Parts: sequence; C-alpha cells; structure tokens
Amino acid sequence: MRKSAFISVLFLSTLLYSCGKKEQDPEPKTGLIAEKAMVVSAREEASKIGLEILQKGGNAFDAMMATEMALAVTYPFAGNLGGGGFMVYRMADGSVGSIDYREKAPLAATKDMYLDENGEFLSALSTKGALASGVPGTIAGIFEAQAKFGKLTPKEILQPVIDLAKNGFVVTPNQAERLQRASAVFIEVNGPETFFGKEINAGDTLKIPVLAATLERIAKNGRDEFYKGETAKILAQHIQSKGGIISEEDLATYEAKWRDPLVFPYRDLKIISMAPPSSGGVTLAQIFGMIEGHDLKNFGHHSAEYIQVLVEAERRAYADRNYYLGDPDFVEIPVDQLIDSGYLKSRMESFSFAKATKSEEIAKGEIAFYESMETTHYSIVDAEGNAVSVTTTLNGAYGSKVYIDELGFFMNNEMDDFSAKPGTPNMFGLIGAEANSIAPSKRMLSSMTPTIVEKDGKLWMVVGTPGGSTIITSVLQTILNVAEFGMGMQEAVESPRFHHQWLPDLVNFEPNSFDSTLIATLKSRGYLINENNSPIIGKVDAILVLPNGKLEGGADPRGDDKAVGF
Repeated sequence: MRKSAFISVLFLSTLLYSCGKKEQDPEPKTGLIAEKAMVVSAREEASKIGLEILQKGGNAFDAMMATEMALAVTYPFAGNLGGGGFMVYRMADGSVGSIDYREKAPLAATKDMYLDENGEFLSALSTKGALASGVPGTIAGIFEAQAKFGKLTPKEILQPVIDLAKNGFVVTPNQAERLQRASAVFIEVNGPETFFGKEINAGDTLKIPVLAATLERIAKNGRDEFYKGETAKILAQHIQSKGGIISEEDLATYEAKWRDPLVFPYRDLKIISMAPPSSGGVTLAQIFGMIEGHDLKNFGHHSAEYIQVLVEAERRAYADRNYYLGDPDFVEIPVDQLIDSGYLKSRMESFSFAKATKSEEIAKGEIAFYESMETTHYSIVDAEGNAVSVTTTLNGAYGSKVYIDELGFFMNNEMDDFSAKPGTPNMFGLIGAEANSIAPSKRMLSSMTPTIVEKDGKLWMVVGTPGGSTIITSVLQTILNVAEFGMGMQEAVESPRFHHQWLPDLVNFEPNSFDSTLIATLKSRGYLINENNSPIIGKVDAILVLPNGKLEGGADPRGDDKAVGF
C-alpha cells in the first residue's frame, strides 16, 4: 500500500472510531454549580425554600427545618410530620455529630403484637392502618437540631412553608400517578371523605389549609405543640379511634437523641455516617473495608470483576447487619469488632473471582426482612461551610396510609421495620434478628445512610438516598463513582446501580442499564440475577465540593429531585 493511501485509511479509521466513540460516550452531565451554598432535595419547592432561608441569613440547620417541612407539604409520599429520620452534620470547623429522630415503639407495644394465636406473622397489621405506626420523631429532631445550631427563629423559618401549604403547589406527573394509584387504599383506611381520596391530576394546584394550620400552631408554640399540645391530643385520639396504640404519654415522653456518628477511613477519604439504630454506617464501613484491598479502578467501572467484589462484600456485610444490629439503647452491638480490618479481611477469604459464594454458606443470621423503598433524602451546604445530610421517612409509600384529616399529614408504618417474628428459622434454617425484636420505646433498625465525606481534611461530599435496603449500596456506589472513577456529582448520581443484600440471593440490576454480555459472564460464574423488573435502586441527592471550592449538585433524574444554589 502506498504511504499516502495508508495515511488516508488511518485518518478515516481514526475519524470513524472517534465519531463512533462520541456517539457511544456522550459528554458526562454536570450538575448545577453554585459559588457558596446549595440544597438538593426531592422537590424543587423544598430546595428553594431551604435556599431562601440560607439567603435570609440562616445556616444549614435552619435550612434543614425549612426543607424538611416543605417536603412534608409537597412530597407526602415520604416527606413528613408523622415519621422520623437521621441527620449527620459537619461544621465548618470540622467538628461532626448526628441526631437520631427515628420513631419508637409505643409503650403498649409487645414483642408478638403482629402474630396470630398460632404464632404466624400478620404482615398487614404492621404495614397498613393505625397499629403499624411508631411514635413520630420528625418534629423533635428538626427542633432539637435547629435550637442547638440554628440562627433564625422557628417562626421565621416555617412561615414560607405555611404559605406554601396555604397557596398550594403544582402536582407533577410522577406525583399524580402515585396518588391515583394509592387513592383506593386511602379511602379504605380513612373513609370516602379523606383529603387524598379525591381525584388529583398532574398540573393541579394542591392546597392543604389544614396542614398550614397545624404548622402555624407548631411555629407559635414550638415542638411541644406536636408532643404535648392540641396537635398531640388530636393525633393520639385519632390513632386510638382507628385501633392504634400511640398514647398522649408516648408523645409527651418522646425525645430525639444526639449520637456519635460512625467515622472510618477509605483510602484517602474520611467517611462520616450514621451509627445504630441505623445500620447504614456500620454496613457501609464493612463493605468499604472488604473492598479496599482490590484495585477497583483497574478492574474498570461496571466490569464483571468490579461487580463481583462489591456484591461479595455486600453479601457478607448484610448477613452481619441482619444478625447483630438493632437499637443500641436495648442491645449490645459489637461495632468495633464488625468494622475491624482483620475481621473484614477474614470475611472475604472465601471469595474467589472464579465462582460466586452462595448466601446460605455465609454466616448465620435472620433472612432479610422487607424494608420499604419510600424514603427521602436531602443534602445542604451553607455559605459558612456547614453541611447536613438528612434522610427522613414514613417507611412505606404514604406510611401506614392513615391520614389525619384534622391535622393534614400521613402517619408512618415504621413498626414493620422491626423483626416481628425473630428466632424463626428461615428457608435455610438460619436464625437471628433478636437484636431487632419489638419492645416498648425501642427504635427499629433502619438502612438510612446520611453520609458526609472529607478529603484532605476538608468537606468533599454530602450524600444520601431513599431506597430501603438498597440505600447503603446506592450511597456506596455513588461515592466510588467519584472517588475511584473520577466522575462529577451529577454523572455519579445518574450512573446505573446494582444491589445485593445477602438474602434473597439475587443480584438486582437497574433495568435496561447493563450489558447482556456482562450479565452472561456473571451468570457463568454462578451469580443468580434478578431477571424481573427490579425497582429503582435509590434516588441519590448529593453535593460535591469541587477543587476550586465551588459546589456541584447531583439531583437524581429518577424522581422530581432538584438542586438549587447561590
């Protein structure tokens, strides 16, 4: 071949390759960039109200109260007054902490309250109706955090939220579809006249004046309005009239609890996450500890080897989670041993790239109890450099479906997160989960994983997600997407995800997101793949501090999530 012809062919090949590559690999998306402060949440209205509070001179803890309550108005699917949550914070000076405002079992709760006379589990009682609700912690949590660190008055903070409930918000297509799907059960549980029993369509402006009135009383009288005032009386009376057991005493004695977060290293990062009764931090620390010895970057993003290492670490960590973890005020949890590097190394000794480990061969423990996917998360960084990572929930979609029409909000069905029948052998004869059995005033185990990451001693990432048992793996993969594979925040959030939780022994992949050759390779190595349409694995809302000090928001396009900043 003549030299000029060879050069022409080479040029053409290069051109075709680069065109093909460009078509295959579109430019990664960049999220919203802000100079000083940012709020990322499940609804644009909530993010904007949080930001408005920051612009008024409030800090991250003031914005937390505003964002949380705006989600209660605009996102009743998971935003709430009748639920609970966890918050991890990092102050501008580097000090860290966390608050636990998880719901508690009522004083009248008993270990076998969801079992029939034959000892069989009656799951409907722990998921739907008034008996499914734990004592709510949300109002206690946001007031406690704001009182300790905030700068504005609760009245100033809550006024735009009250206005939002009075004036209304526009229903999104996603929201309309969910409300329409659930309206029959709202009517079944609450009667035909219930507020959300009516037809609600995309584009409608939804006003909730009763909720505005409840928030006005709380703004005027403080947190005690919810726990000891008129609101408490209405709540307890309503729940008991529907067959529930929450009393005025339960509300009056509820307290949010400051806890030390779980802090652990991963390569050059310092990860700050939630300690029990969230299982998030411990399970995350275990997985990071088990994968640290592998060169993940060299394996390649979403390669078979990368997926194998994560799946095998997840399998082992979830086995421990289901056996050892519960409310630390009730059970002794061997946290130091569970995250010890020697222990984690020994846990991975049975792993081989040639063949999947079978879950029944891994440790003893109780089969993973079902945990609902319907939670919500928001991340905030203020202009001073304070950061909060908050995950809050009703547990199931619209919680127990009990809507208190006199107050304007749904109640949680968080009692379902206890192990209602511990000590029962599962299909493999495995026994466990006594640590998470029901007891009066006990907090139920959770997967919520609000997390903050430092790099070189500075704030680097604020991250979290809803997603039930998939929360932990979604947070893990989002951090790895940035730390190991150099993605920006929005790209890391949008990247497809996969999940394994020990039992059932299945790897779940986001639908239509992974290569069929990859799936075939994993199957040939003995991995059991969920071929059915698996649910969305997390809706991550995160903030990354860029090298120039600016903030990049990652708002998950799997929902109506939105980043706003200034």
